Amino acid sequence: MRISARADYAIRAALQLAASPDDGPLKAEAIADAQDIPHKFLESILNDMRRGGLVLSQRGGYRLAKPAESISIADVIRTVEGPLVSVRGVRPPDLSYTGPAESLLPLWIALRSNVREILEGVSLADVASAQLPADVFALTNAPGAWVNP
Repeated sequence: MRISARADYAIRAALQLAASPDDGPLKAEAIADAQDIPHKFLESILNDMRRGGLVLSQRGGYRLAKPAESISIADVIRTVEGPLVSVRGVRPPDLSYTGPAESLLPLWIALRSNVREILEGVSLADVASAQLPADVFALTNAPGAWVNP
């Protein structure tokens, strides 16, 4: 699975907002500097997040539109990238295969289900507080989890 720079930057910006003391607004420049995100790119991402209802733009900067506990990592990715899992830009239920490739469809559906389970089950508050859900954290202890094949 590939996480784009756009999705990574959006999540990091949202986490910076989630960690803001007193939920006060943060300027885009401050978020960009704190997370080493190119400022112009971040402005575009924050605009998408504003249109998607995740952040509010106000005098003084940006803040989360909802409590960090109610915004999942999946929400952020979907807002800036679209579907969590697609194959050649197509959602798995809209695909069809024949012959020996026929069983690819249930494989892609299973993959999407697992990605959803993890990313929908982790909130910005979980990550910002370094308190990942136990079932997600347990996956980091699987043999080979930290090894690139």
